Amino acid sequence: MGTDFDSSTAKYVIRAKIEIDGVVDKPDVVGAVFGQTEGLLGEDLDLRELQRTGRIGRIQIVIRSQGGKSKGEVVIPVSLNKTATAILAASLETVDRVGPCMAKVTLLKLEDIRGAKRRKVVSRAISILKGWEEDIAPGSDEITSAVTKASKRNVAKYGLDKLPAGPELAGSKEIIIVEGRADIINLMKMGINNTIAVEGTRVPKTVINLTKKRGMTTIAFLDGDRGGDLILRELMQVANVDYIARAPEGKEVEELSRRQVTKALQTRIPADQALALVSGRKTKAPAKTRRQPRREDAFRKTEKTRTTRTRTPSKTRTTQSRAPKRAGTTTRRAETPRRSRTPKLSTENVDAAYIKAVTDVKESFKAVLFGNNQKVLVECGVADLAKTLELQDSVDAVIFDGVVTQRLVDVANSKKVKLLIGAAKTDIEKKPATMRVATFDDVEQ
Repeated sequence: MGTDFDSSTAKYVIRAKIEIDGVVDKPDVVGAVFGQTEGLLGEDLDLRELQRTGRIGRIQIVIRSQGGKSKGEVVIPVSLNKTATAILAASLETVDRVGPCMAKVTLLKLEDIRGAKRRKVVSRAISILKGWEEDIAPGSDEITSAVTKASKRNVAKYGLDKLPAGPELAGSKEIIIVEGRADIINLMKMGINNTIAVEGTRVPKTVINLTKKRGMTTIAFLDGDRGGDLILRELMQVANVDYIARAPEGKEVEELSRRQVTKALQTRIPADQALALVSGRKTKAPAKTRRQPRREDAFRKTEKTRTTRTRTPSKTRTTQSRAPKRAGTTTRRAETPRRSRTPKLSTENVDAAYIKAVTDVKESFKAVLFGNNQKVLVECGVADLAKTLELQDSVDAVIFDGVVTQRLVDVANSKKVKLLIGAAKTDIEKKPATMRVATFDDVEQ
């Protein structure tokens, strides 16, 4: 009984069979697995938290009912270490009921995905060496030429739009969307063959339909320029994209080295978070242009106030004698700006260490946690920020290259964080009065 899963991120796969004394559906089994393991192993191995943070894949269940009983298979792709995987597998066997029916879960096996990949690599390497010895001359120029020609010959055409694609695209459950044919050729040289090109800023119908296939994981690997931003925005509107990988700023995928390609794919981020970062960059310049007149107006108002306060005593007495008649009006004018004015971060009220940290973490997908006296407590990846934050006793400030969400604000508040700065932010409904939340654009460099 086979079940598909995303093998690109999983290290191991837990396979277990389930037998139920009654007729049930798949949602009933899912609810039983989550409900009866919740709180059993603590927060670190809670299935919902592991799935939210991407350390386990989608739990897949196949159920068949016959003769008043149900049998099936539970498959969980896991990216934890061996010990945590074994504990998680053992916890599945504690599930003894599905709805009102008695049930029994038995572990079938733990599959090492990396081991299977190693065997595939060995087999492929032997085949490559054999072909190399028979067909390719030992000179480096001849080798490079032969590989390049072979790559060009193997570029396939896919779909009604006849788009350039890698030779293994049709049978893959994970696809990588790139911008052009040259990108596909470069990735094929590195053994990445599950690719397809959009060939322009308009996303073809073939790509849209491909991303919407059931069980398909989609990664968009785009150039680090304005064109990549435009394709990203259109993909998010018309297709189902799971992750975004970007070439370094100013570079194209077709010119990247193996190391740069590997790093870009390893540091891919969820698509909605990548879109938020792109939107933040788009609005950066206009925002500064709009804020400038307000700062000048505020300066002129401040100067006018100072001039009024330094008038001669006689004029001051005259003003005071008229004050009772206009007291109500004067009070309303004074209160209105104070109610609408929003505190603004700048170099005057943000410590230099935090200003420097903003510059350091930009486009790095990293986070920096500060303690007392602006001392760095720990650095981590954006994906691990919530977990790392929860492990700290107390944190003064957090600066990270990601999106500020309500959940992150709640976690930060529990650790008494006073300053939270991210690349972008969503609508925050409940923000503590003791915490300042801002984006990179709000901090004047």
